[in-house]
Amino acid sequence: MEQVLVYFYTYKEVIFVIALSIFLGIEVISHVPSVLHTPLMSGANAISGVIIIGGIILVGHADTSHISIELVLGIFAIIFATLNVAGGFVVTDRMLEMFKKKKK
Repeated sequence: MEQVLVYFYTYKEVIFVIALSIFLGIEVISHVPSVLHTPLMSGANAISGVIIIGGIILVGHADTSHISIELVLGIFAIIFATLNVAGGFVVTDRMLEMFKKKKK
C-alpha cells in the first residue's frame, strides 16, 4: 500500500493530467452530434493504436520479477485499447452492411 502512495505522490502531475483528460474526453464525446460520430470513432481508433504501442513499451520496460504498477497499467492499457479497436471495427462493419444493397 505504501508503494502505491509513494507512486501517486511521485507522479501526481501525470495523474492529474490523466484525470483531466478523462473528464475532458467525457465532456467532448457527450456533446458531439451524431453526424460526427464516425470521424470521431476513426480518430479514437487511431489514438487506441498509439495507446497499444505505448502499453507494449511500458510492459517491456516494467520489472516483471514482481507485480508493479507500471506492469498493471501497461496490461490494462493494452487490453482496453485492443477492445476499443476491435469494437470500432465491428461497429464499422455493421455500418457498412447497412449501405449494401439487399438482394430480392
